[in-house]
Amino acid sequence: MSIETYLETAVSTQNKGRVVVLLYEGAIRFLHQGRIAIQNGDYSQKTAALAKARDIILELNQSLNLEEGGALAQNLRSLYNFLWRYIGQAAIQNNIEMLDKSIHILEDLASAWRKVCS
Repeated sequence: MSIETYLETAVSTQNKGRVVVLLYEGAIRFLHQGRIAIQNGDYSQKTAALAKARDIILELNQSLNLEEGGALAQNLRSLYNFLWRYIGQAAIQNNIEMLDKSIHILEDLASAWRKVCS
């Protein structure tokens, strides 16, 4: 079994809540990379990292089941839409404080999901 196959199997067998946590952690990691890139003046790395973070937010948003999720899913949709736009704005402005706020929001969400999944 290749490493890629193992990783695919490991991710696909995780419960959905754990996958959500992994996605949050990935977005946080890319936001940190974008933050560091801004500090270092590496704008191509910033663009790549923040685009990956926004892609994760978009995927989280698109995976919401608004019919079954009710108000919680609607609230998450609003929050994901906000984060997607906010991170984009932070990228344009090279605004580290906005990235820090986005990281904080995602860390809070990840923490809540970890509690639900444990």
